[in-house]
Amino acid sequence: MSNKLYYSNPFIKTWETNIKEVTELNNQYIIQLEETAFYPEGGGQPADTGTINGIHILEVQEKDGVIYHTVDELPEEDLLICEIDWQRRFEHMQHHTGQHLLSAACIELYDAHTVSFHLGVDTVTIDLDVQHLSKEQLDHIEHQTNLYIYENRPVKTYTVGKDDLSKLPLRKTPQVDEDIRIVEIDGIDTSACCGTHVESTGQIGILKILKTEKHKGGIRLYFKCGIRALGDYNATHQVLMSAGAKLNANRDTLLARLEQIEVDQKQLQKQLNETKEKLFSSLATQLIKEKNDHLIVQSFDEYHMKDLQLITKMIISQTKCIAVFSSKSEKRLLLAQSGEFSLDCGALFKEHLKHFDGKGGGSKVQAQAMFDSDGKLVEFREFIVHHLHMR
Repeated sequence: MSNKLYYSNPFIKTWETNIKEVTELNNQYIIQLEETAFYPEGGGQPADTGTINGIHILEVQEKDGVIYHTVDELPEEDLLICEIDWQRRFEHMQHHTGQHLLSAACIELYDAHTVSFHLGVDTVTIDLDVQHLSKEQLDHIEHQTNLYIYENRPVKTYTVGKDDLSKLPLRKTPQVDEDIRIVEIDGIDTSACCGTHVESTGQIGILKILKTEKHKGGIRLYFKCGIRALGDYNATHQVLMSAGAKLNANRDTLLARLEQIEVDQKQLQKQLNETKEKLFSSLATQLIKEKNDHLIVQSFDEYHMKDLQLITKMIISQTKCIAVFSSKSEKRLLLAQSGEFSLDCGALFKEHLKHFDGKGGGSKVQAQAMFDSDGKLVEFREFIVHHLHMR
């Protein structure tokens, strides 16, 4: 068994120790220390990182009560100086205790029970056994959790046996039955937990619920605590300030400014569509006049596929024809026919498109394709035109 300093003193950052045992595996060294404060991965909490005599630890795992530290090189000195990546550890402690508070508040307010917990590098989540929580309910949960933080209630950890479990108001029955570690937040929550925690709720700092999403019949709730919550606020604040500066608005007026821009954009888009319809109607009339034996072939430099489809629709509504249109800007090709021809556009593309490194498909009356290069677009267009002439 390893002497686990992260339980007896979770705030220890550096310590001295000696190597107890070393195993070499795949050009790496797996070290057992006489004492360790490096927390191993488990209980929803990632492993600690840090150094042993300046050598970075790659992995920390526990098996049968023994803590194993994986490194790329073996320390030369007998006396080892170990140092934890403290910001990472403290963030984990803030979030793990914060999760206990959050889960307790979810049960207390809405009987929503936590079924799993994940503490990642960028995201922290709990999965709840309810199908929905409204914005008002989430605000209520967040507010109550932060009240518990501000009350700075003590957080105690201790170990009990199986016979003592019935005396504790546990949130969830543990799966182990001996040396059961308990984390108790005074008057709020009592849970079996093997993770590292802060000494009082005030050390969590703050908890912010970010969002929820549906997950396996329940909901997944995303949140951040303490240092990470402050970092998230700073990033959001910077985006808000930059957006406000560009739009000549502050936090109070930015939303209204964006809504006005959206209204203006819709009006401009409406005017653009009306102008396009007039332009494309005139263009369609011109292309109909220039068609060659029911075939219309045209390449456009700037028009997009939606534009080509609109032009095609206008032409086909006026005359029987086959249209081969290409968009140089998007490297796309459109083949369409008015319905009176035996040509199957989709089948033709399916049979030949792969030989030109293109992607696409369609129906009997219309198909489209995209290409990685202008050259392949031109080659396929010429192939299609030649094929149509040979029909």
